[in-house]
Amino acid sequence: MQTQVSVINERARITLSGRFDFYAHRQFKTAYEGQITAMDVSAIEIDLRDVEYLDSAALGMLLLLRDQASVAHKTVILTNCRGVVLQILEIANFKKLFTIQ
Repeated sequence: MQTQVSVINERARITLSGRFDFYAHRQFKTAYEGQITAMDVSAIEIDLRDVEYLDSAALGMLLLLRDQASVAHKTVILTNCRGVVLQILEIANFKKLFTIQ
């Protein structure tokens, strides 16, 4: 998996591409850690446009991010979800836990 981070108007966008699975744990955590503590960030957007697959470990990582962001009074938004990725998020009832755009 590859990650790219940018910040625009208090929103950190973390763009992911490839397979979002157990093996991406460190890379994903590195991408969001600085955004949790950043004073100029109020929301963290996870852009899943180029994610071709995600597994239960990825779902767990998103939940962990949500918990840490909540403690820091930040929101997490999942964007550009489609295909298999959207189906997995729907099956896991993530629409009740996250804003999905």
